[in-house]
Amino acid sequence: MSAPTALIADDEPLLREQLGAHLARLWPELQVVAQARNGREAVELFDELRPQVVFLDVHMPGMNGVEAARCIGRRAELVFVTAFDRYAVEAFAQGAIDYLVKPIEEERLRDTVQRLQARLRTTAGDEAQRPEFGALLDRMADELRQRAGARTHLQWIKASVGSTVRLIPIEQVLYLRADAKYTAVAWEGGEALIRTSIRELADALDPARFVQVHRAAIVNLTHVDRFTHGPGESGEVHLRGRDERLAVSRSYVHLFRQM
Repeated sequence: MSAPTALIADDEPLLREQLGAHLARLWPELQVVAQARNGREAVELFDELRPQVVFLDVHMPGMNGVEAARCIGRRAELVFVTAFDRYAVEAFAQGAIDYLVKPIEEERLRDTVQRLQARLRTTAGDEAQRPEFGALLDRMADELRQRAGARTHLQWIKASVGSTVRLIPIEQVLYLRADAKYTAVAWEGGEALIRTSIRELADALDPARFVQVHRAAIVNLTHVDRFTHGPGESGEVHLRGRDERLAVSRSYVHLFRQM
């Protein structure tokens, strides 16, 4: 059998390294194939590498660990790492494999490792996600955003259009798409390229209005007309009054299940 694989996501490099060192001692066969600095990076790396186990810090900037868990779903064994055990206890009761409270104690991690090993031996590729587990993660993510307090989101995007510089009101933006080293901004008046990366923009936009639908695309929900399901649990969104269709990858389809 091939060696089990894992991803560690935490915004603190030292904590990522400490967890990796603990795992190397307790589970030498485990290969930590990647480390992520935030939830969005964790989802991107998961889609690329498909590790079997994902350790997610609950509190991370931008997309937090709970939101990342919602995207990953039951495609991997999830372990929450948090300084506040109430969030993790709720998720553990609903089906997350385990949780760890900071600072991580090696004996507690040993128990988690044993549970993960047993789970990997008996799991037969069942990726089904119980609806109540997804709903719980939605509630937890909403509460985390509320606890984070009021935050000033991006209100304008400055873009060069020909020989002029335009200040595009954020409510006019239809979608953003990664374009090599740039980001293409489509708005009601046209399209322009800006130098800000789509990752930076994602963390500055209001998550109640703008959602990532693919690693290279973000859409303004107020301009979405409908969502259609595609093959392999993918889909696409149709924009109101526009011909464009934006692909929705499997990790973000859950955002449109109610449409």
